[in-house]
Amino acid sequence: MAQWLDPKAPMLARSLQQAGYATGHFGKWHMGGQRNVADAPAITEYGFDESLTNFEGMGPKLLPLTLKPGQDSDKPGKIWGDAERLGKGVRWMQRSNITEGFVEEAIPFIQKAKSANKPFYVNLWPDDVHSPFWPPTAKWGDGSKRRLYLSVLETMDEQLGKLFDFVRNDPKLADNTLILACSDNGAEKGAGVSGPFRGFKTHLFEGGVRSSLVAWGPGLLAKKAIGSVNKKSVFSAVDLVPTLLDLAQIPHPKGITYDGESVPEILLGQSKSSRKKDIFFRRPPDRDSFYGVKDLPDLAVRSGKWKLLCEYDGSAPLLYDLAKDRGETKDLSEKHPEIVNRLSKAVIAWHQSMPPDNGPALASKPKKKK
Repeated sequence: MAQWLDPKAPMLARSLQQAGYATGHFGKWHMGGQRNVADAPAITEYGFDESLTNFEGMGPKLLPLTLKPGQDSDKPGKIWGDAERLGKGVRWMQRSNITEGFVEEAIPFIQKAKSANKPFYVNLWPDDVHSPFWPPTAKWGDGSKRRLYLSVLETMDEQLGKLFDFVRNDPKLADNTLILACSDNGAEKGAGVSGPFRGFKTHLFEGGVRSSLVAWGPGLLAKKAIGSVNKKSVFSAVDLVPTLLDLAQIPHPKGITYDGESVPEILLGQSKSSRKKDIFFRRPPDRDSFYGVKDLPDLAVRSGKWKLLCEYDGSAPLLYDLAKDRGETKDLSEKHPEIVNRLSKAVIAWHQSMPPDNGPALASKPKKKK
């Protein structure tokens, strides 16, 4: 794949910026400039007025120091120290405090936008609950992956709480701000849990691709929906861009057809409908075998209640009725060959329409013996 996102690509931030919004990105970027890529565009070239990132983005950044209990605080470790070369404005701080660092940049940004009577859009994208887990030394407990993960989660919650309280305690902001909290994948094995769902991060089973989305906005949400949980609607992160543009009453860029569908009525709790088109998935190219599972499905498609997983060529199909079997325990592919045929053709066509990745090449290489 390309080393970074094309700056000419349609961006939510740019559309909002052109409509008069103040736009800020504070947190993980991961769309160019990561680790060994030193010539990617700056984050501000994608429609953001201001940015502060970490080791996977271009521009001012907070870089993580690591500290274990009992370790000399004057000699902390460093994660990806060579990221200093990816732009000026580097500050080193404890990994356990970096989310707070992003919050402390976001709040003045919002204050400035409010003083200028401008609407604002903020990405605050921490990567605390991504391993390796580095909570404050006082919260290491027994040092197990699970304990470290929970301690990081708790600390992140406390730090994000400062931002949420800031918005909540200002009537002008509280009545006209929408906060979305979501994730990009399921749990890491041994850290988070997948509940009734099969699989983990990197898998195309529901435990890997399904994640919750929390919407907060008491002045915007349907009153009947506040405090409720919608377990019926199915939509994708790609649906957020056209949805948020429509909520902000901003025209979509000319000549652009988004992959996502606009579903404002779902996001605001006015409906429990779902997106109409199928959702397609392709596994990370280097994860054909992961967490002890060999030969993971390469592709997947969600179509209404049906979920199909298969190899790149459509072989080894697995078919599940998620309305009755959300844990993906009963393969129905032999009972419904017509559905397997239809969905496998659809997901293969989608896969072939996308920019190629290295999945097939990596899968064909013999594993190195340690």
